[in-house]
Order: sequence, then C-alpha cells, then structure tokens
Amino acid sequence: MSLGLTTIILFAVFIALLFLGCPISVGIVISSIVAAASSLSWDQITFITMQKMNSGVESFSLLAIPLFVLAGNIMNNGGIARRLVNFAQLFVGWIPGSLAQANIVGNMLFGALSGSSVAAATAMGGCIYPIQKEEGYDPAFATAANIASAPTGLLIPPTSAFIVYSTVAGGVSISTLFMAGYIPGILMGLGSMIVAFVYAKKHKYPTSGFPGMKDAVRITLEALPSLLLIIIVIGGIVSGIFTATEGAGVSVLYCLILSICYKSITVKDFSDILVKSACTSGTVLFLISASSAMSFVMAYSGIPAAISSAIMGVSSNPIVIFFLMNIILLVVGMFMDITPAILIFTPIFLPIAESLGMSSIQFGVMLIFNMCMGNMTPPVGSVLFVGCGISKISIEAVAKTLLPYFAVLFVLLLAVTYIPALSLGVPQLMGLI
Repeated sequence: MSLGLTTIILFAVFIALLFLGCPISVGIVISSIVAAASSLSWDQITFITMQKMNSGVESFSLLAIPLFVLAGNIMNNGGIARRLVNFAQLFVGWIPGSLAQANIVGNMLFGALSGSSVAAATAMGGCIYPIQKEEGYDPAFATAANIASAPTGLLIPPTSAFIVYSTVAGGVSISTLFMAGYIPGILMGLGSMIVAFVYAKKHKYPTSGFPGMKDAVRITLEALPSLLLIIIVIGGIVSGIFTATEGAGVSVLYCLILSICYKSITVKDFSDILVKSACTSGTVLFLISASSAMSFVMAYSGIPAAISSAIMGVSSNPIVIFFLMNIILLVVGMFMDITPAILIFTPIFLPIAESLGMSSIQFGVMLIFNMCMGNMTPPVGSVLFVGCGISKISIEAVAKTLLPYFAVLFVLLLAVTYIPALSLGVPQLMGLI
C-alpha cells in the first residue's frame, strides 16, 4: 500500500475516532494498528505494538511525571495557593485590576511549583475568583485572565512537558530545557498582565493598594517556604545534585511536609490525592505509551520524511517554514492534548527545525509555547474548560475577552521562534550550552 494511503488511513481513522468521542490514547492505538495492517501481518502488528508501547514508558526520566503530578496535587490541597495569591498582591496591588494581576502572577508562581496549567487554573481561580466577584469584576474578564496565564506553568520549570519532550527528542538535557523555559514563560505572564492592565484601565477597575509593612512581612514569611521549593528543586537539578526524577521526589516530600506544617491536609485528603494522582499519571503515561506505537508506524511508513519534504517544498526560507510550523502546531493544539502532540509531532518537525539551524532546545520551547496556547483554545483546551467551570460561565461568554490575550501571546510566540536568545540566553549564561 502506498505511503499516501497509509497516511490517510492513519490520520482519518484517528480523527474519526476523536469525533466519535473515543479517548485520545485508545484512538492513537487503534489508528496505528489499522494503518500498520496495510503492510504488516497481524502477528507482527501485535508483537511490535506491544513492544513499542512498553519501551515507550520504560524510562527513568518519565518517573518524574507521576511524582510532579503528586506534588502538584498536594500543593493544590495544601493551602499553598492562598499564600501565593497574598504574596502576588504585594507586587501588583498598585495596578488597576489588581486582583486579576494577582491571579496572573499567582499562576506563574503556582505553575512554577506544580508544573501543571490545570492545577494552577483550579487553585488560583478557586482562591481569587470569589473575591473578584464580590468586588464587581466582570466574570469574563476575571476568567480570561486566569485561563490565559495558567499555561505559564508548562514553560516555567519544573514542568513535565519538557521531560516528555526530552525523552522523545533523544535525551536533550532536561536541566537545559528547564532554564530555557524561564524567559518565554515569564514573557507569557507579562503579556497577560499587559492585556489585563489595558482592560482594567479602560473599565476603571480599582487597585488594592499596599497592606502596610507589617502585613507585607507576614505575607512574605508565609509564602517563603513555598517559594523555597523552586530554589531547592531547580537548583538541585541544574547543579547536578540530583536528577529531574529525584528532584520530583524531593518536591513531593517537601510539599507533604509543608502541608502538614500548615495543618491543611488530613490522612483522608492524602489518600484521595494519591488516588487522583494515580489516575492522572496513568492517563498521561498511557498516552505516552500509545503515542510510541503511533510514532513507530509513522517512522516505518516514512510519514515524517514525507511531511518534511512537503513542508520544505513550500519554501526554502526558514522564516516562512517556521511560521508554517507554528500555524500547524497551533491548530494541532486546538484538537490534541499536550502530551500526545509532543510525542507525535516532535519526530516530524524537529529534524526540519534542526536542518534550518534551530537548536533542539529552542524548538522544544517553541513547541511547548504552541501547546500552551492550545490549552486555552476550544474545542479541547483543558484550561479553558477548567477556568470556565470555576467561574460558571460559558465558553462563548469568555471567548471575546480571550482574543486580545491570544493575539499578544501569538506575537510572543513569533518572538520566541525568531529570537534564539529568548530561549538560549539563560542556558548559555549558566554554561549549559
């Protein structure tokens, strides 16, 4: 069977299963098996599929994912979010719409601790939205600020997204990726703050002011133990004291001790957290396992090389090619979760990017940035649904308010794409490149 027909079968079956409501991981496996049946026997298909699915998760680095998920869930239930919101307000209380600004800064801080955009949107939105509602904030504005800034946690380390990318990209240094994500992640947060400021200024939203030196010291001391987690985990990974996986274990222990000290977690709470974390981790790891099978079918059929040739045939100009790649990835992010998108499209686009002079580190940041934007767009944007669920408003009601955020983030995405220093500057300063 021809390459073109194999490609059509693979993606047609996969898209059809998604529209039928089939779970993404199951759709990936089924479409891979159906496509492989065009050139392999049933015995070969079953043996190779199981082998690839097993080897896809047989990695010490991937052990960090369930540990970071567990750490994030402990933080989400351990009283840390409220302390971070109070701390954020110390710095943005003078800005119009200060509660929305605190939400954005809080998402950046909590995302940096948990590595999860959904956890950040849930924790920060749950803490601050009721206060915004009481003070007369437009629900669409408050929700949009939460949704647009929550994905910063996928870029600001530690984050599972870079761990998955490192595995697929052939062992790219996780510590280097972590450092590369800082400036783009901060830029994403600052871009959201600018949009929120313009909206708040136009609609004359109030400031909350400075609480006073005594309260500021108290709030800082309360937040300091949580903020120390970033220094301990990232510092330990970058300095080589422990690996990313060991750092994830340290973060779990630290968050658990912190929550116990705060007296904000019970034995029953911890039991529920373990079950929730196991379910989330199982879903993510099965997605990785299933995507490994699809990656094999694609590589065996020559699909990545064919797509690469087709894209390179459009133009020889790197600016045009990178722009086209971003558009494709943005569309992919609208319909696919971040983990399968990384696993499926990294083998396709990374060789193209490297052939045009883009490093694997910069490409990884560009890819994750695209997926961050996909998190906030329908029809599969997980952060979009979580944010709207917290505020209890419809997606249609918040969509118009989200458009300026999306426009600013798209400009920042292009900056990350065409200005290597935004991704590579920090790793170079630290001697990691």
